[in-house]
This record gives sequence, structure tokens and C-alpha cells, in this order.
Amino acid sequence: HQGYSNKGIHMTQKPLRLSLVTYNIHKGFSGLGKKFLLPEMRQALVELDTDFVFLQEVQGLHHRRARRVTHWPEGLQSDYLAADTWPYHIYAKNAVYQAGHHGNAILSKFPFVHYENINISARHRASRSILHAQVALPHIQRNLHLLCVHFGLFKNERAAQYQTLLKRIQEVVPEHEPLLMAGDFNDWQLHLSQPLAQELNLTEAFYHCYGQHTRSFPALKPTLCMDRIYFRGINLIKAQCFKEKPWRTLSDHLPLSAWFDI
Repeated sequence: HQGYSNKGIHMTQKPLRLSLVTYNIHKGFSGLGKKFLLPEMRQALVELDTDFVFLQEVQGLHHRRARRVTHWPEGLQSDYLAADTWPYHIYAKNAVYQAGHHGNAILSKFPFVHYENINISARHRASRSILHAQVALPHIQRNLHLLCVHFGLFKNERAAQYQTLLKRIQEVVPEHEPLLMAGDFNDWQLHLSQPLAQELNLTEAFYHCYGQHTRSFPALKPTLCMDRIYFRGINLIKAQCFKEKPWRTLSDHLPLSAWFDI
């Protein structure tokens, strides 16, 4: 503006509040796989209204279920869940089979500037991957890195997958750029907790808030710490596991959520 100068004026910028939820949706079915509850999952997620949604076990295509299941979406389940709430969304198929495929997804209210999927599945039908996306945030001069993770059921499998994750973060995510990582780590014996903290300087949200990881599986009576939210270079405000209805009667996992300032 001509004739205007802000010299000598100290201008402060309010932090940007961000929120995420991570959720293994079990391909839209209930814990025992008998009821198709994707519409109910969508409504529950929309009510949370987080900035980012990290999803595991998202059905991309299934010919037989599309014919016989009522309310089966025409396209990707991630597209159906994102509609009208998250304008930016990416899906990465990892498990491919004759009837279709499934994988991971990230839904976002901010535009993606880059994304890449690292398929770490040891078997064709197992959806294991690291979906790495970068988003541009308003008034922030750095990209925010988002990593949606789904690890395997076996210890040796997870150990190899962790090495891929370690290499990915060390080589691609600069120390000065903020990072949010969440998903289903299947690490109920907590073997990955110490390496993630010591080798990557990552903090787990629930451990930071409450001194322990939260139990998220099985949803009806959670006893195992399967799901996690990790962060670096961003300030945690709070973390929450949704254990009440309708969540405990939807998927076989409970969703975890966290709020941050950057």
C-alpha cells in the first residue's frame, strides 16, 4: 500500500490449529464383518470435522460386494467418505486380488503438493504401506509431511517395514519441516516405540499426554495398543481415543485423534 510502512511495528502471527484422526475402517464393515456400516462411519467422521483423516483398509474396488451389498458406493470408499468435507484426498492400493483391491488413504482440507506410496506388503492380499504426502499450509513457509502407515502382523515383517520407514524419513523429510504420522502399526508388543523415539525423534501423542499408548483394538473391548499418532516439529495440544458409541460398534478398531498448533 503506497505511503504505508510497518517499520517499527511488531506483528505476531497466531499459530495454526490442526487436527487429525486415524482410523482402520475394516473396508467399511463392523468388527465381525457382518454389517456394512460405511455410511455410519462417514457420518461419524464428518461430525469430528478434522483437517486430516488417515485411513487404513480402504476398499477401492470389489466387484462381488458392489453387486450384493446395500449402499455400496459407486467409486472408491475414500471418495465417498471425503465428499463435501475434505476436498483433497488420495488413495493408494496395496492389496490387489481378483475381486478388486484395497489400501490406505489420506483426506485433507489442504491441497497436496506431492505424494508417494511405498508398498511394503509381504503378501498380495495384505494392505501394508507408507503413504507419504506433503501439504501446503496457509502462511507457513514449510510443507507439512503426512505419513499414513499400516504395518504387518508379524514381528519380523514389521522390523523390515520399520527399516523402510526409517530410510524414508531420514532421506525425504528434512529436520526443519513438521511431520505427522499415524496409522495401524500392529505393534501391540511395543517393539517400535523406542526406535521411533530414539532414531527419528518422533513423539507419540498419547504417550506424551498420558505416559502410555492407548488401547484401540478390538473396538468392543480394547486391549491392544495397535494404532498410534506420532509428531515432530509441531506442538501437541491434546489427544483422544473415541471409545463411546457409535465408534465401538463400527469398525474393529477405534479411531484416534489429536490436535496441534504450528
